[in-house]
Amino acid sequence: MSDKFDVVVIGSGPAGYVAAIRAAQLGLKTACVEKWQNKEGKGVNGGTCLNVGCIPSKALLDSSQKFYEAKEDFKVHGITTKGVDINVPSMLERKDKIVKQLTGGISSLFKANGVTSVFGTGKLLANHKVEVTDSDGKTKTLDADNVILASGSKPIDIPVAKIDNDVIVDSTGALEFDSVPKRLGVIGAGVIGLELGSVWKRLGSEVVVLEAMEKFLSIMDQQVAKETQKILTKQGLDIRLSCRVTGSEVKGKKVTVTFTDKDGKEQKETFDKLIVCVGRRPYTEGLLSEDSGVNLDERGFIYVNDLCATDAPGVWAVGDVVRGPMLAHKGSEEGVMVAERIAGQKTVMNYDVIPNVIYTHPEVASVGRTEEQVKADGEPYNVGTFPFAASGRALAANDTDGLVKIIAHAETDRILGAHIVGPSAADLIQQVAIAMEFGSSSEDLGLMVFGHPTLSEAVHEAALAIHGHAIHIANKKKR
Repeated sequence: MSDKFDVVVIGSGPAGYVAAIRAAQLGLKTACVEKWQNKEGKGVNGGTCLNVGCIPSKALLDSSQKFYEAKEDFKVHGITTKGVDINVPSMLERKDKIVKQLTGGISSLFKANGVTSVFGTGKLLANHKVEVTDSDGKTKTLDADNVILASGSKPIDIPVAKIDNDVIVDSTGALEFDSVPKRLGVIGAGVIGLELGSVWKRLGSEVVVLEAMEKFLSIMDQQVAKETQKILTKQGLDIRLSCRVTGSEVKGKKVTVTFTDKDGKEQKETFDKLIVCVGRRPYTEGLLSEDSGVNLDERGFIYVNDLCATDAPGVWAVGDVVRGPMLAHKGSEEGVMVAERIAGQKTVMNYDVIPNVIYTHPEVASVGRTEEQVKADGEPYNVGTFPFAASGRALAANDTDGLVKIIAHAETDRILGAHIVGPSAADLIQQVAIAMEFGSSSEDLGLMVFGHPTLSEAVHEAALAIHGHAIHIANKKKR
């Protein structure tokens, strides 16, 4: 059996489903293949992000933050509470309900846009053919003029802490704890480790985060990274850097982790649960036949050019399975770009302006280059910062930790990067991203009228501070 399409997309995560919808909007006959199954064994769209990633983790982050505020912060506002408790099964039920609503929403969007949804495991064959194997082992072949590979990524396993989905879990398992662990270990102080560690710390766990790197959040601007570490440590996260895990042993319902500390000494810690989140790798197992014409790079990513075209004509790849940051929004925009190029448009993507966010509380967000990167590039630059402690809106909300940092070229004044740790950082960074997309200078931001009182004023003041014009803090004197 062979079905003919203009476009077949393999994978329905944020990269795949967006590519499929946009292709269909452009009048292309489109099918989207997805192998994910829900707990009932039914095919479901959304990939990692909607099912076990971005969305469920944010649901737990928000629930746990509300619990923490009710327990610890309400009294500052004059609100008295007694006997505040957390019902973990109810919290997980809410999380699952949100996931079901959003994954079901993709099915509705597919129907509205005329995308054919195909459930099963997709494999790219030669000549743009896609073999689909369903859950019963039956196969059929889809024929396409263009194929978009959007198979996503999966957690990296490490031999020294093998996942048993009980005591030792990956990021997926950490979303399913049916009770609050008394003592929780986290291997990896990256985005996922900090977010999941924060969830269970707020709910009452003693959390120890073991990170092999010497620097905290080494890929981020180090001024903001250090401020973030200080804030999270104050919240009770025990973050240990330069700690390399060498082994683990499960006995009963506990796990003992062996690691070398920053001084090279062997240490041991025992936990009720251990989360392994040391990164993700592209998912390509069984995706490509040997004669597909698609090549992988030395790290296992599908090789593509700047327009996401693979070495095989008519075959494209987007999202976590290709180079660049593993971010849902990056994959989605790549999907749009590819769909539009297939339709004959000349769309390109600006990889220099992609926001990145860590959804701890406060949030951490960045766009563009760090101060370290600008300095390494040898470009002259100016920096402006503004602390949320000087923001009237943040003070009114009792949420004053953190700062806004903006970097601008010293000669052209064009904004090169922005880095924020603080309340609503994810939304505030987008203001600077928009400005950067239009080539704005820090003076442009400084000349704009920002509403008062708002958190956005911190962005305004940081831009003004670049040239010593900040109003609500004392400006640093130029040397």
